[in-house]
Order: sequence, then structure tokens, then C-alpha cells
Amino acid sequence: METSTNIGVRQGSLAQVLAGLVAGRIDVIDLTTRLSRNTPTLDLPEPFANLIDFSLEEVSAYNSPGPFWKHHNIHTGEHIGTHVDAPVHWITGRGGKDVAQIEPTRLIGPALVLDVSAEAAADSDFLLDIHHIRTWEETYGPLPEGGWLLIRTGWDKRSQDRQRFLNKDKHGPHSPGLTVECARWIAEESSLSGIGVETVGIDAGAAGGQHPPFPAHHFLLGNDKYGVTSLQNLDQLPPTGAILIVAPLPIVGGTGSPARVFALKEGQTR
Repeated sequence: METSTNIGVRQGSLAQVLAGLVAGRIDVIDLTTRLSRNTPTLDLPEPFANLIDFSLEEVSAYNSPGPFWKHHNIHTGEHIGTHVDAPVHWITGRGGKDVAQIEPTRLIGPALVLDVSAEAAADSDFLLDIHHIRTWEETYGPLPEGGWLLIRTGWDKRSQDRQRFLNKDKHGPHSPGLTVECARWIAEESSLSGIGVETVGIDAGAAGGQHPPFPAHHFLLGNDKYGVTSLQNLDQLPPTGAILIVAPLPIVGGTGSPARVFALKEGQTR
């Protein structure tokens, strides 16, 4: 049974967080790409089918269909803009959770930022490997249980330009991602809840040529771990010390969902 002392400590901790938000000692960083018909989305080659882009359909606008209100129907694919990949999205996780079944405690956790923006700037096909994570751990300590590894590549700076963001040529798309070995290690040996990336998907642009294809999807989603894509503003977060909050729509049967993603970090007193 929880004692009154334990309740007081817990309530005191929450009060400190709220006071920190009001005083500016805790900053809220929005990591979400703005969602509109212009948001760059995954573009699969034929014969594969693509999701529809995001759009709004006006139902009423202070007129005869609705004289006192304005509202729209939303038309969108599940994996559009900043979104969460649930296990059931991939064949290796086909018996796993849909997006509504992901426990909220798995969607909030320590944010761990690994900066490989210089490497990605030099090579758009850069692949994060296990040794990059080990080097990060030598400085900042082991990856915590329930953490989210956020891979900063600088790709968010391309997000308003569809051509640069998808970065396709005659050989296909080029964007950074994970090696097969790194994807397997994160999925099977780490205690992370998932990863977050600034690119259109959690795999590299050329991941279709890896073995297995799309290893981040293959291993993470097959091991009840999650991915969040198209993040912004990772350059505003410290390597450790921030908290990630991922808020997808709880779509029953959904393989993923657009999400609002925030980070809480230590700020400066106003």
C-alpha cells in the first residue's frame, strides 16, 4: 500500500515540474513537422502503392452547412509527416501491437541525442553503426531502459524542400539510416523503447538493398520497439537529460499514426 509520505513525494515531484514549466526552468521543445498538403512524404517506386498525402476537406465554414462553426474532414495516410511506426506495420511484427495498443509508458522516456550531422553532411548514405553508439556511451553512460535514441543528422533542415528531403536520383533515394548490425543490436540487445529520426522513414533511403531489406523496420518492429520519423529541432536538445513525449492517435488496428512529439529539457529562469 502506498504511504502518505510516498504520495507526498510523488505529488511534490509533479509540482516541481509544473513550477519549472511556469518559471521557464523547463523548456518545451516541439519536435514535430507541421502537417499540411505540402509535407514531404515517402514516395515508393512502382509497382508498390503509396499512401495519400495529407489534405483537409471543408465541411462548413460559418455558412449554411454550419452557420456558427468551421470544421473539416481529414484525409491522410497513417505514415505521413512526423509519425509513429507500430509493430504491426511490418511483416516481422504482424502479430504485435497496433498503435492503439502501445502502452503510454513506452511513449514517454529519456531522450538520448546522438549527433552524426557532420557525417551525414559528408555522405547522404551515412549509416549509424554500433561503434557510434559505444563511443557516445563512453561519454554519456549506458543507454537507459525505456529511452529513445534520437539520431540527429541535420536532415530536418531539408524538410521544407521535398526534392532535397527525399533526395532521389536515378539510383533511388539517399538519406542516412542504420547498418543491419546496429538495427539488430538496438532491437535485440538494448533496452530502448525506440528510435527517432529526422528523415522520412526510420531506415536509410537505400535500405531496400540491405540484407534483410529495411533492417530498422525488420528488427525493431519485430521486437516490440518503435520508430518516430520526420523530427525537427533535435539541435535544441542536449545529448542527455531531456524527456521525450510521443503522442500518436490511438487508432484501433492502426499500423501507425501522425504524432505530436515534444521534449522537456532544462531551461533558463525567465
